[in-house]
Amino acid sequence: MTSTHSTQTAERRWSREADVVVIGAGLAGLTAARELVAAGKSVAVLEARDRVGGRLLNHDLGDGQVTEIGGQFVGPTQNRILALAEEVGVATYQAAVPGERVYVRDGKARRFAGHTPPDLLALPDMGIALARIGQAAGKVPPVAPWRAPNARDLDGMTYETWLRKAEVTGDAVDLINIFLNSAYGGEARDASALFSLWYVSTFGDETHPGTMERGTGTSGGAQDSRFVGGSQLVATRLAEELDGRVQLSAPVRRISQDADGVTVISDAGDWRADRVIVAVPPLLASRIVWDPLLPPQQDQLFQRLPFGTLMKCVAVYDTPFWRAEGLSGMGLLRGGSPIREMFDNSPPDGGPGVLMGFLGGKEWRKWAHRPAGERRGAVLRSFAQVVGEQAYDAVDYVEQDWTAEQWTQGGPTSVAAPGVLTEYGEWLGRTFGRVHWAGSEFSPYWNGFMDGAVRSGEHAATELLHQS
Repeated sequence: MTSTHSTQTAERRWSREADVVVIGAGLAGLTAARELVAAGKSVAVLEARDRVGGRLLNHDLGDGQVTEIGGQFVGPTQNRILALAEEVGVATYQAAVPGERVYVRDGKARRFAGHTPPDLLALPDMGIALARIGQAAGKVPPVAPWRAPNARDLDGMTYETWLRKAEVTGDAVDLINIFLNSAYGGEARDASALFSLWYVSTFGDETHPGTMERGTGTSGGAQDSRFVGGSQLVATRLAEELDGRVQLSAPVRRISQDADGVTVISDAGDWRADRVIVAVPPLLASRIVWDPLLPPQQDQLFQRLPFGTLMKCVAVYDTPFWRAEGLSGMGLLRGGSPIREMFDNSPPDGGPGVLMGFLGGKEWRKWAHRPAGERRGAVLRSFAQVVGEQAYDAVDYVEQDWTAEQWTQGGPTSVAAPGVLTEYGEWLGRTFGRVHWAGSEFSPYWNGFMDGAVRSGEHAATELLHQS
């Protein structure tokens, strides 16, 4: 009787079988699954959330309009995500809105045109900083940053320390931190210099070296365009193509490998596969129960790649009123403002009007635990400094705190502190038996961006097919 019961249990457990199980239905996992299906493999995608898209999330504005409260921008050299979006029928439009920008320092607002904020004290040193960042980042190989010249020296200090050693002043460091606030969910002091220069080196592709200007730029840069229908629509279309192969509300708890294959245990049942692609953030991957255990070096690396802290704050208005005043809705804010960078996040036709601001890093740590009403008031005050008192008349206000999202726990990308890359970096994407890795953090180009996610999904599928 015991033998029969065990056999029935095994049959029931392994009744779900596939050539490959993909864990995670963000862009990386969905892209990998799409490539494998096209190659004739049977595939199952297990997603912990009740939706697809990972760090891409649309917010419904009504009347068929959306805005994004997750990843949203794309630009030149991000060719993989742009090609994929075109293949699934999702168009792009220019993100930048005509009009002047606003620079706020210590509560004083100044309008300006172009990309250069009107700060005569900071600008000369900012120019020096960009030149020195560009020169140093150009020596960091995107595929293996730990092989850069002086890698250990660079990895032995924070980015802020390196900037100050390069004679970059506090004002210029603060301007760089405005970018890192949304790019890292942190500050220059939170990451190693090697990681930060590597991050810049990934702002390109195989034929275009990465530059800080491309990573921070709007028109012609990383914030050049947005997707019609919102970025999550790309993931939704991919899931539709997979035609029932995606299982939602299926967090994976355990992965066991043996000589014959892999058993994946999830809340929605167990699966048996020849190989597995894990396409979730490294820190979350380390929390799966592994049998056998992950190589200790790889496990140590994954535990040392936490996300930054980031919240997106969105205010909705009947119309984008700021445009009539000649403003683009974009603002850069210094001097204690909870919002340090903001954009016009309206749908393509401009109705309704939407303002979006990043609340990240040290400002997240200051504001995330406060009452929601107090935080809303502080965010709208920041918006009002840029576009005027009408900012207080929002008809809707939405926050997405990615740090409080169970299956993300931070954002927008994993950040390496000093010592991590040179000690453990070579283990980043190393195959573990029958397990392959995908996710934007594993990409040598546009690390942490949508393009990086697509690239890593394609790479994982190709790697798997070659090893099968």
